[in-house]
Amino acid sequence: MKTPHTTAVLGLGHLGSAIATRLTGQDQHVIGWTRSGRPVAGLETTADLKEAVEKADVVLLCLFDGPACRQVLDQIGGSLRTAAVVLNTSTIAPGEAAEFARRFGPDYVHAPVLGSVGAVAAGAVKILAAGDAGAFDKVQPVLEALGDVVRVDDAATSAALKLIANASLAGAVLTLRDALQQAEALGLSREQALDVLELGQLGGLVARKRSFLTEPPTTSPTAGAEFTIGALAKDMAVLAAASGTPLLTAAELADAAAASEADIIVAATAPAVDEAVLEPLHAYISGHATGNPAYFRKAFLPSAHVEGIRGGAFVSWPLEKYCSLFTGEPAEDEATRTRRIDSVRVHGTVASASMTLHHGADTFTDIFLLVRADDGWRIANKAYHRHS
Repeated sequence: MKTPHTTAVLGLGHLGSAIATRLTGQDQHVIGWTRSGRPVAGLETTADLKEAVEKADVVLLCLFDGPACRQVLDQIGGSLRTAAVVLNTSTIAPGEAAEFARRFGPDYVHAPVLGSVGAVAAGAVKILAAGDAGAFDKVQPVLEALGDVVRVDDAATSAALKLIANASLAGAVLTLRDALQQAEALGLSREQALDVLELGQLGGLVARKRSFLTEPPTTSPTAGAEFTIGALAKDMAVLAAASGTPLLTAAELADAAAASEADIIVAATAPAVDEAVLEPLHAYISGHATGNPAYFRKAFLPSAHVEGIRGGAFVSWPLEKYCSLFTGEPAEDEATRTRRIDSVRVHGTVASASMTLHHGADTFTDIFLLVRADDGWRIANKAYHRHS
């Protein structure tokens, strides 16, 4: 099968540079373009987008998102050679992939890759390819130089499957973060925790990122980044928008590290929630444990409300109304009661938290909105559900 004469790689970020370098190393003629004009060692590049496209039999896109793809495709539409194939490896929404497939018809192949820079360099990625048989024949040498090809029915399905694959990675990163935070709280060393985690379901991720997890780079959190937090957070936001189903990982990844260009593993090394955020929740627990309303006044803003269903009717009590329920003495069965903070999510100056309270025959789920006020973190509002 004849190898395409020239492949134009549009987008030379972490993954695009790796793809262009891999193809060049496989004796394929590659010309690269990037919006920044930044040269890449060992690659033939041009700052002229149309110049790159006019020479190419295959135009490979490796761009950040759907809008970036659309912008570039709008610019090159009149410069494509006759029978040139647009090969899009970008991670975008299913609707965007379907739009591009309609636009370019049989000359479009959607082919996002599963794997990051190291896998591309080794020719070991998995590629979810969808496109017309004729177009696929033209791009097959390019795809097979990068890894193993999995044929998919259509562009939208290919894009959707890539987002689902990245959702599993996002979950693994955040699970690893939680495990390391808990290990630290239990007094376990990082090495002990990683040794055990490498034996389990997170083993592949831990093994690949072990050196960083043990000794994070001291120069820059972006050094050596293969797949960035910003890119993964973007993918999860795209997935949530496409499915219409909320996805907590998008917000959690965005908040995991300030440097969105840092490698995803930075999210796994994020410290536990600051104690200052937990202080009003601990005061709230103390209020229930002692029956002393002073703890609630310490935990809540004066303007706070407590809301839920009581006696079959919705109530929205101001703080003092809520405090009046407490006598200053613990409940008679306090020794059997338990309270557990289930989750805390911090988003800059606001946070949300949930708590489970087992009070005798009743179990309560409390949901809190917290804000960082002048005197520290306080609960701005609480809603509850009573399980009887």
